[in-house]
Amino acid sequence: MTTEHDGVRDLLAAWAFGALEPADERTVPPHLAQCESCAAQAERWRRTVRLLDGPRPNDTPELPASDVLSGALRTRPAAPRVAAHAAPYAAAVAGLKALLPEAAGRWGTPVVHDWDVHATIAHLLAADEHLAGLLGVDARVPPSTIVDGAPWGDAWNRRTADVIAHEYRRSPDETVADWSAQAGALLATPEALDAERASHAVTLMGTRLPVADHFVVRAFEAWIHTDDIGRALGLAVPPPPERHLWQLVRLAVRILGRALGPTAPPVLFAITGGEEWVLGSEDEPVRAELVLDPLDFCLLIGGRHTADEVPHGATGDRTAVRNVLERAASLAWL
Repeated sequence: MTTEHDGVRDLLAAWAFGALEPADERTVPPHLAQCESCAAQAERWRRTVRLLDGPRPNDTPELPASDVLSGALRTRPAAPRVAAHAAPYAAAVAGLKALLPEAAGRWGTPVVHDWDVHATIAHLLAADEHLAGLLGVDARVPPSTIVDGAPWGDAWNRRTADVIAHEYRRSPDETVADWSAQAGALLATPEALDAERASHAVTLMGTRLPVADHFVVRAFEAWIHTDDIGRALGLAVPPPPERHLWQLVRLAVRILGRALGPTAPPVLFAITGGEEWVLGSEDEPVRAELVLDPLDFCLLIGGRHTADEVPHGATGDRTAVRNVLERAASLAWL
């Protein structure tokens, strides 16, 4: 019973996002009906992300927690059924959709960089269209004039600026509708549904990765900006479900390893509660050990922690550790 209880608690964020796997959907609801503490926690997540369709009519009697949870499970927006590599993106999209009703009347709230909530959604519309376009999804915004051969970062920033300017001439609801429609179309592509179709590599953001990994990158960015918006609105956003978080972590470690290269001072890098890797040179003894929490590591890669402030444990050569932390922080483009 303890094992089941602990396992369900780990799945409550996924439940709130409507992103449970089919097997979990057979386990979680019955447990919530019997376990008062898990039901209360699930209800707090539900209130945070507003997964119900809306307030009940005034004449509807207050329901017990277990009945409210059953109603939530029936009426919450479901994440699309996709292959495992696209599941984190589907869940992140569902989470952002659930959060955005809280932005009503507050679209001008500053979020990150010089963007408000409206501009942040416009940025996601621009960011997702790179992968969407490669997979045959039509752009929702007229194309920009980009100088051929421009560095990917310059082209990326220019496209975001152009899309934000375009969307500021429209209502936030129209921007959200186009972002949602584009995300839905991206999740309906054959590459989102079939791992084999997503195994071929393409170059986006200056990085050549399998399409499957680019879906994980899209999930990373959608989650980071959902968290940005939640913080701006004063709302706690649940972290990605554990299995999705580990997909983000593993991809980020691979990218970090590439960025460090084969001659960097070798560091044994570990994620709390999970795996470990040797980053840097394989031809000399490990000089240091570095341990980070998975969420903190993702926030570092995403530019929401700095190398100086990210909580971590370390032993050995501090210069080698510092090199890893600074390189990780330098990868942020979000």
